[in-house]
Amino acid sequence: MTPGPTIHLVVNPSAGRGRARRLLPHVHNTLADAVPDGRVVVHIATDYADARKQCLRAVRETTPALHGRRDALVVMGGDGMAHLGLNACAEARTDGLDVPLGVIPAGTGNDFCRGVGIPATVEEATRLVAEGRTRRIDLTEVTGNLVGADRAFVGSVVSTGYDARVNKATNDFRFPIGPLGPLAYGALALGEVARFTPLDYRIEIDGQPRELSSVLVAVANAGHFGGGMKIVPQADVTDGLLDVLLVGDLKRRQVLELLPKLYRGAHVGHPAVEFVRARTVRIDGEAVGRDGSRSPMFAMGDGESLGGVPLNATVRPGLIAVFRA
Repeated sequence: MTPGPTIHLVVNPSAGRGRARRLLPHVHNTLADAVPDGRVVVHIATDYADARKQCLRAVRETTPALHGRRDALVVMGGDGMAHLGLNACAEARTDGLDVPLGVIPAGTGNDFCRGVGIPATVEEATRLVAEGRTRRIDLTEVTGNLVGADRAFVGSVVSTGYDARVNKATNDFRFPIGPLGPLAYGALALGEVARFTPLDYRIEIDGQPRELSSVLVAVANAGHFGGGMKIVPQADVTDGLLDVLLVGDLKRRQVLELLPKLYRGAHVGHPAVEFVRARTVRIDGEAVGRDGSRSPMFAMGDGESLGGVPLNATVRPGLIAVFRA
């Protein structure tokens, strides 16, 4: 008798201030009921590095489906876990192994889930995985001056400007953000305004060079960022294109006026905001201090540090399958 599918469930137990750990028994039982002829293997991650190893190991242990459901990787936590899961599945796909990804949103931001159409609640997202329906989505492949890797895959947004600085400040915050989520991000964003100066960008969009002084250049696959900001409301993870957001050289007062609009997607149409669709984007440049000094520009992807510039972002259409409606 051919064994049934295996669901590898990798969990960040501290996500949502311990919410993931509390809900794990229910999630496990729901998934186990969905594969009565298979099994659910739970991997409890001890930290971020361990979670990455667990995801990579899980996809290596999957086997191709002979019929019916395939083995799958399911991650439970916040956007960090989603980022690890999609990278594990993307690397497997480039090696010829197609492993579907499930994401159970138990963190505080959950921007990846918002952007790809995964339900916002643990109950609904778990039920979606249990039903076994998948759809293919695009990812952004990032190469260049990365730290600790030759490439990385990003599901939501690659950020390099003001948004990247706020993102990094959020990650470096000494105290747990917990349920404050977007409010904490907004508070840190206001603090960064006082210290921010525009950046000198040198970019290429589908091979066409541009130089500009900008508050930010963001490359989006899915359109949510920062715990709910609709930074690129029109982004579509199935269109085979990246959405590039360019925000011009604004004064601090103008940045403050624009910031709340990002949560509603109301910045679309602003005279300093430009959207361009592309398949490849190259980003380079420097941060310019008030005294004229120049410092390296850094990049964030899915809320995680990628490294510095220059970097190249390329769309990879339909690269992975995810459990979604």
